[in-house]
Amino acid sequence: MKVSMTSGTLNYLKKLDQQHPDAHLRFMQDQDKTVAYYEGENLSIFEEGRNYEVVDSVGEVKPQGYVVMNNIPVADEGRPVFEDRFKNRAGSVENREGFQAIRILRPMQGNTYVVLTQWRNAQDFEDWKNSQSFEDAHKKSGPQHKKKPSFIDGDAYITKYQMIDVNE
Repeated sequence: MKVSMTSGTLNYLKKLDQQHPDAHLRFMQDQDKTVAYYEGENLSIFEEGRNYEVVDSVGEVKPQGYVVMNNIPVADEGRPVFEDRFKNRAGSVENREGFQAIRILRPMQGNTYVVLTQWRNAQDFEDWKNSQSFEDAHKKSGPQHKKKPSFIDGDAYITKYQMIDVNE
């Protein structure tokens, strides 16, 4: 499965949705940025999209919810180790209250992977982030870890979005 995302104004992205009604696009927004999200077997429908291959997935990305994307630069030689860690994760996030979906996304260009999680709301994500299962899942490479794993190739950053309905 492939994933593609593009950013733009809400009006521009609404037009994309109208041009591609069968694509089942999802839309998310933070304070000043709107993102269109597509997943399927086809290549991107976006002219300037960021394209990914899905390494692992659980759940369905829903039209409502709260999305957190952990953007992680990974060295070329570290890709197999990084992907293997996620494929063999304990699955504790999937059992959390409010969890909706996870996607581990390998970039088709560049080196920044995206770990996308979708939650019912922001509080469910915060509850996960403050849980023992989060701490257990991140004990070797999480935000509090002093030394970054060797496969990390730069600073990771997080983006957060609220899903929106463009037809409202």
